[in-house]
Amino acid sequence: MSLNVSFASDLDDFGEPPATDPSYYREQPLDPLAAIAEHATMPHTFEGALEINNYQYITREQVRDGNALPPDELTSRNYPTNGYPSSLFGAQPWTQKLLMFEEFGTERLDPAAAAGTMPLPLPTLGAAPQQDPANVWRSSPQSEQLDVFLKQTGLHPFPSRAANTDFSNPWKSEVELFLERFLTQSPAEGRPPGEGWAHQRWNEFYPQQFFKTLQAGARVNGGTRDEKQLHGYQVGEFGPGGLYYNTADNSNPAFNGTTRGIPIKIHPNMPVQDHKSVWTFDGTLPPKLLMVRYGQPVLMRHYNALPIDPGANRGFGLHTITTHEHNGHNPAESDGFANAFFFPGQFYDYRWPIQLAGYDSINTSATDARAAFPCSPGETLWVNDAAPGLKTCDNGSIKVRGDWRETMSTHWFHDHMLDFTAQNVYKGNAAMMNYYSALDRGNEAIDDGVNLRLPSGAGLPWGNRDYDVNLVIADKAWDRSGQLWFNPFNSDGFIGDRMTVNWQWAPKLDVRARKYRFRILNGSVSRYFTLALVAECAGEKTCPMSGPKKSGKSYKRVPFHMVANDGNILEHAVPFDGSMDLDNDGDRQEHNGVLPLQAIAERYDIVVDFSKLAVGTKVYFVNIMEHDTGIGVKQNIPLAEVLSEEYKAVIERKNGQDYRWRDGDPAVGMVMQMVVQPYSGTDLSMNPADYEPAKSGKPAGKKMVPLWLDRSNPGYLETLSNARRREFVFGRSSGTDDTPWTIQTDDGIARLADARRIDAAPQLATGPTSAGFSGEGTVEVWKVKTGGGWSHPVHVHFEEGIILKRGDKAPPEWEKWARKDIYRIGGEDESTSSVEFAIKFREFAGTYVEHCHNTQHEDSSMLLRWDIEKPGQFLVMPTPLPSWEGVEYAPSVGVPSFRTGSGWGASN
Repeated sequence: MSLNVSFASDLDDFGEPPATDPSYYREQPLDPLAAIAEHATMPHTFEGALEINNYQYITREQVRDGNALPPDELTSRNYPTNGYPSSLFGAQPWTQKLLMFEEFGTERLDPAAAAGTMPLPLPTLGAAPQQDPANVWRSSPQSEQLDVFLKQTGLHPFPSRAANTDFSNPWKSEVELFLERFLTQSPAEGRPPGEGWAHQRWNEFYPQQFFKTLQAGARVNGGTRDEKQLHGYQVGEFGPGGLYYNTADNSNPAFNGTTRGIPIKIHPNMPVQDHKSVWTFDGTLPPKLLMVRYGQPVLMRHYNALPIDPGANRGFGLHTITTHEHNGHNPAESDGFANAFFFPGQFYDYRWPIQLAGYDSINTSATDARAAFPCSPGETLWVNDAAPGLKTCDNGSIKVRGDWRETMSTHWFHDHMLDFTAQNVYKGNAAMMNYYSALDRGNEAIDDGVNLRLPSGAGLPWGNRDYDVNLVIADKAWDRSGQLWFNPFNSDGFIGDRMTVNWQWAPKLDVRARKYRFRILNGSVSRYFTLALVAECAGEKTCPMSGPKKSGKSYKRVPFHMVANDGNILEHAVPFDGSMDLDNDGDRQEHNGVLPLQAIAERYDIVVDFSKLAVGTKVYFVNIMEHDTGIGVKQNIPLAEVLSEEYKAVIERKNGQDYRWRDGDPAVGMVMQMVVQPYSGTDLSMNPADYEPAKSGKPAGKKMVPLWLDRSNPGYLETLSNARRREFVFGRSSGTDDTPWTIQTDDGIARLADARRIDAAPQLATGPTSAGFSGEGTVEVWKVKTGGGWSHPVHVHFEEGIILKRGDKAPPEWEKWARKDIYRIGGEDESTSSVEFAIKFREFAGTYVEHCHNTQHEDSSMLLRWDIEKPGQFLVMPTPLPSWEGVEYAPSVGVPSFRTGSGWGASN
């Protein structure tokens, strides 16, 4: 095995870039307020993305040209926000099969292996909807050529520690024709150059696996990833005879064991999406899934195959992209900083170490069986333990360094382009990511005292997905021609009128009569959900909640357990069965079969036992949360009123067309149907009831993943008394229509977003260590606040926090046992105006962001930059400014309080 890996004694340089380096650190200005004011007069940091010819730049408004409803024609209707209802073209619910996620599939990265040298294919003219027949700069590469390109072996050029500036963008000549000028540089890789953006600890966390993908306009799936599926369409429910062997349409055997031929349609009755309307990973559906294992660093080469013309977008979205792995313990150069974007024709090598936080300080000898890489017999893994070297799979695992309490499970990655995140993610730049570990193996049969045996299957040594289902739920809208539509003009937020699951309207999923794990992601732009789970009964009075009049149906709640919140497995499995008052408000039944409010980007993993229902039973996810604007939620509609259709939005027609919704929010109602099928196997998965928290008359059960901060120990207050404190107030200003949102930091000034400004800068306690205990990192206490009734799901990149207080109270059970990366603040019943949490910083440094994940708010200035600095750092990191020519750097400035915060110790 030929890998460029390093022994612990050969740590990578962790110092600051030399003064000759383009990314060298600068002095903090003597008068930071004056420097901040000067930045406000400068061109926007994303200006380079908007060039159209010879240093002429279009405006943000011009990027929106071509929108189906320009600003002067936007209506006052609520659903979708200022638009017309999304017609169904005759589609009926529960008539299409749910698309299960398609794995990217990783390969071994070997510098000695031959690699294909075909460059990213150029855009060409071609027939719509996959290409543009008249303008090559508004078109895409030919679909078959993209498939050939993706099927090439290896990576060329080979990945490098620093950005690759030796090779040119293969689209350079076409770009020059578009720009009407020559480019002096235009490198192949869009990563900022120099040591400041080189891969940190490259040799220590050298990528052992890789995959490549490209962001492209909608096209038919060519089946290029069929052979990369871990199950290979041969094992379990994905094998012949299994529920998911046929990928798209059980009546069409052409989809047996392949995704070849799947178009991008929201429903088979609806139009095929145009390449300017939808931009996905690979340009295809099903949505994509990355499966990784702790201890095995992975490199994603992400190509940009979007149109050269920034206006080729049907009125929303921008062709420059940057990808955020939400919320990996990753160095900043691979975090997807909002101003580290790259251009069509370029690639960006994101290297994700996939290491447990605490790698430098806890379990450094890699002896704890709970911190381990799940493996197949004969597999090897480089481990930097007390005796660094290749370790061989032993009883299904290889021990790795780090704190097992920091194990993560359900992630996603998505675009983070400055001021265009909402639009780009809405168009399809989002994928899910499952982390596998000794605790969460994806093999429920292994009973070794460590594996939690979450529902999954047992046909593969790890990563079974037979009974472990990823769901991305998002509201969407489309115009009267059936093409995806978005209103980029409303900075309060965008509310779609149709709920989709895995990019499909009203899909159906067959499930076995056994336990399932659902990994549920709120992939919306501005909409919050409250999801209930109900089973259908024959007869209007058979079950407690009646169906519509004369329907012959009634419904009952289906209980379940929450086992993970955001990316993290909980300390205790929280029962949503009416047995506990989960939020201490005196009402046990409000969460019986009903999840808590789920904000944008929050993930909830739940375990549902379908064996308690009769074969043939129809089960539904139902959204009961009503919105009327993107400002925030309105109210939960009583579940019984939704199921009886006492509450039901209807479409009003005008001049023969669907004109507007009335009588309610059309996204309130059933979202997905599941039908229980016979199960002849043995369910070997865990019983989540064994892990419940203490409840009346019953002591606490076993712990799944305990928090690093023990709430039952009064000593934790002593730990926090030595912590620096910071406060962030999310508010609203009288700025422009595009910049109404602000964040106030510890110096007391509310400001608009600026990538050149550093609002907070915690410092690492130590640099990389080869072995031995070196402390538990830098611990700080952060508070996020809002006012005025606005709702903000606040996301802090890089690290999870433990909620200490929600308002002035203890958090509810589903947050009490969780590490979180989304912190809901606002006026909702299950939110508060402030949240205080403890957070750690370890292992990696660089530039990150914090923002509202109502991404319309984020894109309208509700984002700030914060840096993790190296021990003893005095200078500040500069800001990358990308253009077609490459990346230059601008001086940065820290606000007066960026290093001090608001002080130490007692709560503010």
